[in-house]
Amino acid sequence: MQLNTFSIAARCPRTGMLGVAVSTAVPAVGSLCPHVRPAVGAVTTQAWVNPYLGFQAIASLARGRDAAATLEHVLGDDAARSVRQIGVVDAQGGAASWTGPDCTPWCGHATGRGYAIQGNMLTGPEVIEAMEHSFLASEASELAERLILALEAAQAVGGDKRGKQSASLLVYDREDYPWVDLRVDEHRHPVAELRRVWNVYLNQLRPFLAGMPKKGEPAGPTPEAVTKMLLTPPPYRPGGGGGAADA
Repeated sequence: MQLNTFSIAARCPRTGMLGVAVSTAVPAVGSLCPHVRPAVGAVTTQAWVNPYLGFQAIASLARGRDAAATLEHVLGDDAARSVRQIGVVDAQGGAASWTGPDCTPWCGHATGRGYAIQGNMLTGPEVIEAMEHSFLASEASELAERLILALEAAQAVGGDKRGKQSASLLVYDREDYPWVDLRVDEHRHPVAELRRVWNVYLNQLRPFLAGMPKKGEPAGPTPEAVTKMLLTPPPYRPGGGGGAADA
């Protein structure tokens, strides 16, 4: 499947969080492109997507290779690397990207300390430039917010030249479960919808996650305020969303 896409894989230097944000004009991009493992790395694989490259890249990072060596390793035996696009960020903030020469234009990438940005079938290089500028200008924000801002910046200057359909945000902290895992699988304005769902997440799921079991800590009861909120029908919770129970 050809996923003509814009994405960013990144690491937060303050928290060590790792994540990927991606949007495309194909349904359910979050099911194929992003790959993240806590304290290991973040990878996005797109264009003529091969999810196994994502699995292999995470395994390579886990064995101690840095981003550049990992990218070289996973592409080495790939006969179709000319139509692949991959971004890799390791747990130390090293970054590497590949854009195959036969990817659909406009295509390209940009990397820096802690981020790898890539896209293909875009309206032009301004999409990648806008993502990079947004990410670098938002360093005071948490990683997930910075990733959404990068998608919004890309969409504002054109994004995928065919249009838009799905978006995804995946971020891990220290736990084996994700800190953020949000997907808009089919929507007329997926990046805007991702922003709406992110706001609901912050108000409703983030407080719940804060009280969940953590490695090396005893599990405790769910905070009373969180329990009270979750017993309230979704439309009446902070941030709204969902639907009320049927009468």
